[in-house]
Amino acid sequence: MDAKDVAVARKLKSRLSALTPVLDFRVFGSRARGNADEYSDLDVFVEVEALDHKLKEEILETAWEVGFEHLVVISVLVFTRDEIENSPLRASPIVRNIFEQGVMV
Repeated sequence: MDAKDVAVARKLKSRLSALTPVLDFRVFGSRARGNADEYSDLDVFVEVEALDHKLKEEILETAWEVGFEHLVVISVLVFTRDEIENSPLRASPIVRNIFEQGVMV
């Protein structure tokens, strides 16, 4: 990841941490791999303890705001710890990829 992506990810994590405890935060995809182009979005995985519709909307809105401030589209996948550990999601290829190749911030 380049320095700008790290800075944007850290800012987003900080802003989200003001909304709710963030258990895990990782950047994945082309920006994490270092092969992004100028049009690539910043893919972010966020794990929280509990999630309702209101909090999910606040997380997505915050990601949009931070992305707008830095001229980058931020795509967020947000899941609860329970979803990661106790649902079929734990076997999902995307989740496996995030945990294997995602960059913790």
